[in-house]
Amino acid sequence: MAKPPQLQSPRRTPTPPRPDGQAQAQKAERQRRRRLFAPRSGWGGRFGGRVPVEDTGTVYTGPSHQAGGVYPFLLGAGLPPRGVPVGRDVLTGELVCIDPAGWVGKLTTNSGVWVMSQPGAGKSALVKRILLFYSAFGFMPVVPGDVKGEYTALIQGLGGSVVRIGDGSGRLNPLDSGPLKKRVWALPAAERGVLLDVLNSRRLETLGALLATKHGLGRAADEIQRSALTCAVQLAADAVPGDDPIVPDVITVLRQAPEPLRNRLAADGSSYAALTRSVIAGLDNLVSGPLKGLFDGPTTHTLDIAAPAVSVDISALRARGQDILSAGMIATWAYTYSSIDAARTTGLMKRRLVLPMDEMWRALRSGPGLVDSMDSITRLSRGDGDISILVTHSLLDTEALPTEEDRAKARGLMDRCDTWIIGASTEEELMRVTGKRQLTEQERMMITSWSSATSTGLDTGDAVHPGRGKYMIKIGTRPGIAAASELTATEARLYHTDPKAAERR
Repeated sequence: MAKPPQLQSPRRTPTPPRPDGQAQAQKAERQRRRRLFAPRSGWGGRFGGRVPVEDTGTVYTGPSHQAGGVYPFLLGAGLPPRGVPVGRDVLTGELVCIDPAGWVGKLTTNSGVWVMSQPGAGKSALVKRILLFYSAFGFMPVVPGDVKGEYTALIQGLGGSVVRIGDGSGRLNPLDSGPLKKRVWALPAAERGVLLDVLNSRRLETLGALLATKHGLGRAADEIQRSALTCAVQLAADAVPGDDPIVPDVITVLRQAPEPLRNRLAADGSSYAALTRSVIAGLDNLVSGPLKGLFDGPTTHTLDIAAPAVSVDISALRARGQDILSAGMIATWAYTYSSIDAARTTGLMKRRLVLPMDEMWRALRSGPGLVDSMDSITRLSRGDGDISILVTHSLLDTEALPTEEDRAKARGLMDRCDTWIIGASTEEELMRVTGKRQLTEQERMMITSWSSATSTGLDTGDAVHPGRGKYMIKIGTRPGIAAASELTATEARLYHTDPKAAERR
């Protein structure tokens, strides 16, 4: 007998079976994988991309001598991207900037910068870039003695003032009062007396530095000669109220032997002549012979402290020899900084300065006069917020001075620079640097690799020295950062150090 047909219920979705423990584990694994591995189109969300695996990184631990083999700490962490862009890090490609003024109190204790490399490796180009950028930050570029005339194009491009000295182009009075000439006599008597005393002390300092050169006394004046000069400068200034005395005026006072001067020296007649004979001869040498036309009259072109930038071009003195150039550097450095310092004292100027001291080897070899000026400038720069940039070829330049006292002052210039920028240098030079700034073996190898070309490149005609535009930046005891710089077309036009070489190319 056949079974009767069963009645079918209406269609409905069958209830899925309850997952067992294994199914739940598989589902959890799939969800975990979705969190670890991106889908085919990459991770979703803003800035998502096709990254199939997100690397969480690997942590290694070990003693320092072993970890150093994995990561030799060749370079330090990147510098803040603020200030003057130097170029790209040669290893990482990131932007490298220097900001000596902004680093004070954070990375450094002072704003001094020491720049050193072989000739032709780009020292001056870097210094000019610093001047250019800091002028945009409100600083005033001041070149107190431009030996080659290489800063003229840049200063004029910034709308600045260029004063030329030498060979008929201009004359400088070492006793010039600068911007205070029109202001001092408008002050009350008490304030005027104090300011005149300050002016006379600065005049005496400049005159004493010039006398110490080979064309003056050839040595520093002794205590009797300094006393005679102090009184003679004061008397010469009193004889021309409202104006500046000149060096021939001081010579005239010494030869006339007025009573105040004789009383000052406690000498008369032949004894007075014996005491003043050498200093008169030294002053005569400053206004005659090879120096004639440089310091024997009023200043031809005054320094414009209201200009965006200032440069004193003494390149015309190079034809007269190193001794004449040294005397010109002493006079222009003292005149420039004294004028600016006096303007600050009286409130005529409040801008901060960028002071490049280029061709420092000439300054150091000229004698103690310029070293004393550089020493005072760098000591005051931190309080004034100025940036002093000392540029040289070798640390041996600091040993060129005749006495250990002067050499100690020159070495102190390096100690007051927390920021060092080292370009192409020899291994021997870097060993001397290590006494002042610790260099790792990798840093020394990199710098020495910039010091000489591996081939002549004469067949191509466009070979570039391997150290051109490459610098190792050392800040305090931090590991160095190596940067490679490239000039823009405008910079290449403004920064030419050797125009004759450019013409040959």
